Amino acid sequence: MFLQCRACHELAAGQPNKVGPNLHGMMKRPAAAVEGFVYTDVLRGAGLQWDKATLDRWIERPSALVPGTTMAFAGIANEADRRALITYLELATR
Repeated sequence: MFLQCRACHELAAGQPNKVGPNLHGMMKRPAAAVEGFVYTDVLRGAGLQWDKATLDRWIERPSALVPGTTMAFAGIANEADRRALITYLELATR
């Protein structure tokens, strides 16, 4: 599931940001908090904290959770696919 995400994101500590921020340590971190990555005002102002529920809504359709986001990703409609991706991200970003 992460192959599509990998085009824009890294997971390992110390790896550079790409088109999207490095996701290492993302769970329970505030959104728009990765040092050195330039976020949109709408994401910085959204007041999100990354947890399973928020990540599920984000992965389902980023533009529905944060209208005006520049993340070029339509989302994943399938709930089982989203759950699998979230489980992977929880483990891979520790």
